[in-house]
Amino acid sequence: MNRDALFCDGTGSYVIPPEPNEEETIDLLFRTAASDVDCVELYTDGNYYEMKKTDMGSVFDYYRISWKLGTDMMKYSFRVTSGDEVVYFNRFGVTDKWIEMYDFRITPGFTTPNWAKGAVMYQIFTDRFCNGDPSNDVLEREYSYIHEPVRKVDDWNHYPEAMDVRNFYGGDLQGVWDKLDYLQDLGVEVIYFNPLFVSPSNHKYDIQDYDYIDPHFGVIREDAGDVLAEGDLDNRHATRYQSRVTNWENLEASNEFFAQLVAEIHRRGMKVILDGVFNHCGSFNKWMDREQIYEGKDGYQPGAYVSADSPYHTFFDFRGAGPEQWPYNGNYDGWWGHDTLPKLDYEHSEALEKYILHIARKWVSEPYSVDGWRLDVAADLGHSNEYNHEFWKKFRKTVKEANPDALILAEHYGDPAEWLDGEEWDSVMNYDAFMEPVTWFLTGMEKHSDEERADLRGNGYAFSHSVAHNMASYLNSSMQVAMNELSNHDHSRFLTRTNHVVGRIGAFRPEDAEQNVNPAVMREAVAIQMTWVGAPTVYYGDEAGVCGFTDPDSRRTYPWGDEDQEMIAFHRDMIAIHRKYPTLRIGSIKLLLAGDNVLAYARFDDQAQIVTVVNNSDELQQVCIPVWQAELPQKGSMRRLIYSYENGYTTEHEEYLIQDGEVVVNLGAYSVLVLKNMEY
Repeated sequence: MNRDALFCDGTGSYVIPPEPNEEETIDLLFRTAASDVDCVELYTDGNYYEMKKTDMGSVFDYYRISWKLGTDMMKYSFRVTSGDEVVYFNRFGVTDKWIEMYDFRITPGFTTPNWAKGAVMYQIFTDRFCNGDPSNDVLEREYSYIHEPVRKVDDWNHYPEAMDVRNFYGGDLQGVWDKLDYLQDLGVEVIYFNPLFVSPSNHKYDIQDYDYIDPHFGVIREDAGDVLAEGDLDNRHATRYQSRVTNWENLEASNEFFAQLVAEIHRRGMKVILDGVFNHCGSFNKWMDREQIYEGKDGYQPGAYVSADSPYHTFFDFRGAGPEQWPYNGNYDGWWGHDTLPKLDYEHSEALEKYILHIARKWVSEPYSVDGWRLDVAADLGHSNEYNHEFWKKFRKTVKEANPDALILAEHYGDPAEWLDGEEWDSVMNYDAFMEPVTWFLTGMEKHSDEERADLRGNGYAFSHSVAHNMASYLNSSMQVAMNELSNHDHSRFLTRTNHVVGRIGAFRPEDAEQNVNPAVMREAVAIQMTWVGAPTVYYGDEAGVCGFTDPDSRRTYPWGDEDQEMIAFHRDMIAIHRKYPTLRIGSIKLLLAGDNVLAYARFDDQAQIVTVVNNSDELQQVCIPVWQAELPQKGSMRRLIYSYENGYTTEHEEYLIQDGEVVVNLGAYSVLVLKNMEY
């Protein structure tokens, strides 16, 4: 049989409707080559059910079966028979035997927000994006953090240091507001903010107060007190900082400003996602108060570090400590042993669970009305896997009741399937099924720039097997909203990976991250990002040519006035293509070719067929693409949407002929071509 013709997936072309309700009857379709097979059977729950051939054409036949769903997840695959030949078809593709882990899955009643399917996201690390209000900048020696005073960096273009966590450049929410025209012109549909809540570090993954936006990002109206004297590291004396972050006028004004910013973003047709850090908090947190910032202040209860009678005592694990160890007990469990990151002890505190669920609800509700959460180290929450699942089910119920259209994305490394059953997360940051395989194929570099693998660079076989294996962990609706990034705050900049330098700042100069980079390979990556299934997520500055080794060097400032204008223009043009064609949001995806330094794949549905072809070698290559597999005609034409080559790119239209279901293209070194079916 013609195995290349066999196809189905979870999109609306093959599962009707694609997001069914409980007890609903659905239609499942399966595609074969015309007059090529004897029988197609649905295999589910240990039984085979013959499907009926309902649509026949000159190239393909389609088989259909109606199926009544229950309330539980349906798992299924297909058995295809042609004479003595029998194969199975599943999420991996064609296999010679049934493999349970690759079954298709449908969870009745599970949906992901339509606005998030294929949405173009933009990640902002706020301190490094734009300084719109210098009056709220962190001051030199305003307080101490990890045994040193914080620093105000006056030179916006200064490279991050190896120990950068206490260095502040002054980026804030006013700066984001000032650049909304730029983001809108770029084509951004969703802004994902790294943490915004009160926190002492520049990254803010050590939350000090979940209830308020940090006034250093928002508004400082009451600005009394002193910074630390030379040689003084005692934050009890950091009265300027205490005033800024504990004064109710500052806190309420910052929340009000954030609500206004979200309203303006919504007015422009864009969405907002916040970063939720719920596995741990910070030692500065008002519940712990290790720095004694809140001690004795009006409106604040004693922190668990300060008093054994603190109402927050059960929020943390003090390792069986008796009351004699207070006041000022530092013997608590820290995440990965870090005493600056107290681990939250949900299993022993219903009050903590209730409070965090209140926070989850608060920010997706009026007056803030944010559109979703990105969940930091989500699989680590709690002390057991059982509680982890229990909590995220409660979290989902809470968030969706408050805002049914909110998105829940989790940071996760490894197989996310157990959390993507429809009851917990909507999806994940797509490391395994996007960032890693794309990075290995195009650069041969690990995503931190910690390793180079020459055997994976240009290895189409490894790429195809990696994406097929890892995509099988996702429900179809989860895949369509997965966050597809090339870079982010935890990894090296993609453009730096193109220079094949293995290392980090400390071992290398920051300037080394910018040497011998290949913008053409970066454009290849962006074209893949904007045509792959999922939500393409641009890390601020990637579109402007920002380089950097892994964290903290990847957290450089946006280079206002010194941008790579061609890279910005390419992003803008690729985003425009992505947004123009709904097929790139919800259409099927099929790999057409995966060879030595060559990839070709298609996104297709009944509206359009779009083919992306990549040549990642340093030589001209002629590529023959079997576009018939994407349901293009045996004879016809395709139109070029964009072509990037070694020294630039073009959006000028050019026609490519389809002969016998194939298109032959000549691709220059380090190039990518995006084609679309001609419309007559």
